[in-house]
Amino acid sequence: MLHRRTCSAAQGERNAPPVGVGMGVVRATIRRMNSILESRERRLADRVGEVIESDSTAFLAQCYRLHEPPALGSLVLAPDGDLEIVGVVSEAGTSSIQPGRRPLARGEDETSVEGLYANNPQIEKLLMTQFRAQIVGYMGGGTADGTVIQRLPDRPPRVHTFVYDCPSEDAAAFGQSMEFLSILAGARGPAGDQLVGACLRRLSGASGDRREFLVRAGKALTVLLASEPQRLYTLLAGIRP
Repeated sequence: MLHRRTCSAAQGERNAPPVGVGMGVVRATIRRMNSILESRERRLADRVGEVIESDSTAFLAQCYRLHEPPALGSLVLAPDGDLEIVGVVSEAGTSSIQPGRRPLARGEDETSVEGLYANNPQIEKLLMTQFRAQIVGYMGGGTADGTVIQRLPDRPPRVHTFVYDCPSEDAAAFGQSMEFLSILAGARGPAGDQLVGACLRRLSGASGDRREFLVRAGKALTVLLASEPQRLYTLLAGIRP
């Protein structure tokens, strides 16, 4: 009996995985889980709003924080299904949550705007900050390698799609091509050509070489707007840092 137990124990030891290998798998799994959690936390921190209206060329998003829209010309991402839609912030504003009703002045006896908000906490419940983004491309939908397609997607993002700030490394990758300029220059929104300048200046900051980027952008604009010399001059002046 003793011999039989000893043989069984010895066989179990031979079949058991080495302790070092088992612990290595556990550590790798923990690292992977921590990486996923960190990625989710970063993603949540980068979330700036939610789509409340969309069409084939642009979308309107409401910010989660009052008076904190993404900067004019910055890139934002709207992941929806198998697409990650890329937009350029073209305008932003804060207004009453009730259409057609303007806020009333309340600060006659206040010494600062901060004091006014502190003494009237209901204000933040009565206002909302929104921004509109011009769609300039997308990832996904067959681009498994993460390549950015700089044209309008087949469909706009759904209402309630979350909107995120575009990470600097993704912005740098997006700026490798200038095909999006034909969309942006043709949009003609409220900011006009100021939007093109704002976008290119921000993208140049994300690139590894600001001067090289702006030179490439200038050449692309020269080809695109060869028949509009005055507009081209204004745009070239606007992309100076």
